[in-house]
Amino acid sequence: MVELVLGVGIVAALFVGVNIGGSSTGITWGPSVGARIVRKTTAAGVMTLFVFLGGWTVGRNVMTTLSEGIITTELSLTAGVAVLFFIGLGILVANLFGVPVPTSMTTVGAIAGLGLATDTLNYRTIAEIISWWVVTPVIGFWIGATIGRYVYPIVNRRVRIEKSEGPLLVLDRESGLPTPALGPNTTRTELVTTTVVLAIGCYMAFSAGASNVPNAAAPLVGGGGGLDADIGILLATVAIGLGGFTIARRTMESVGGELSDIPLLAALFVMVTASTITTLLSWIGIPISLVMATVMTIVGIGWGRATRPITVRGAVTGNTEGHEITTAAITVGEADERSAAPIGEPEPEPVLDARSLFNPRAVLKYLSMWVIGPSMSTGLAYGFFRLFPGVA
Repeated sequence: MVELVLGVGIVAALFVGVNIGGSSTGITWGPSVGARIVRKTTAAGVMTLFVFLGGWTVGRNVMTTLSEGIITTELSLTAGVAVLFFIGLGILVANLFGVPVPTSMTTVGAIAGLGLATDTLNYRTIAEIISWWVVTPVIGFWIGATIGRYVYPIVNRRVRIEKSEGPLLVLDRESGLPTPALGPNTTRTELVTTTVVLAIGCYMAFSAGASNVPNAAAPLVGGGGGLDADIGILLATVAIGLGGFTIARRTMESVGGELSDIPLLAALFVMVTASTITTLLSWIGIPISLVMATVMTIVGIGWGRATRPITVRGAVTGNTEGHEITTAAITVGEADERSAAPIGEPEPEPVLDARSLFNPRAVLKYLSMWVIGPSMSTGLAYGFFRLFPGVA
């Protein structure tokens, strides 16, 4: 019987992992693939490697929180399989709404529902996790706003990320021993910027592994007949990698409409910020959604860039002092961005006419899913474990 339950759990974990891989690989490598800096297959392979590293190291802290910290008893194998079912249901609902999956939040909600139903919920731990869920979007927004207002326009005037035709590097065989050399159209600047882009992508993949590997592995780790933690991490990595090589090929082309709508340089700022927030929280064992930090950093950069013509106080209070403010400012072309006006001066007309970076309705949809997702998984898990207490 235990083997049957474990088999069902492994299938459920693979389903969850594949969908996580499809979503997180698109967010991580979509901008680089769109800029023709890396191929989809290469992106999926590198993603798998760094997801494993993130899950194997920092992800263990999150796994401990999910499997032992949210409830006061050890998560049993049968309960873990049921939790995976609710995670998969949350993924399905989020996909139907076209919103990136807040998997960590859905996972915590399902386990919290179990704790409420069995009177084993660790209220101190769950309160700490929820408080970080409230604080993280605020942190992401204001870091993004600072970058958009003070850093991004300056860097964008000085840094140009280009991709020339032909290979980036070739092997020089004239000296006898083959050595790497610049491609026929590659400049040293292009080599440096491309290396930076790839390094940031690897960093974000590591962050994705730290936060997402535990979501697919933790429910099956521990308990009677459960998987060893190392085996669970390997299983989750394989599933996420499979998602990267399959369904992520499509998501890398669009990235859900977020990062692909802004210049690559702005996307890199977003990736570094979101990855750092997610990695640090994962390090202290807080299950957090990489998507949450990513979306709010995008919104913050756009708001900060758009409000450069006025003071921060005016932007916060809504006093635009006669200036027209758009929420679009970092989606404009490179030429317009490089001529961005100093803070306090009106922007060039092309900036004010740029299409919107963040639609308030779209932001509301994301925020709603961040509430609805874990609330739904909590409610369903609570009802299930109340009706079938023996499963827990």
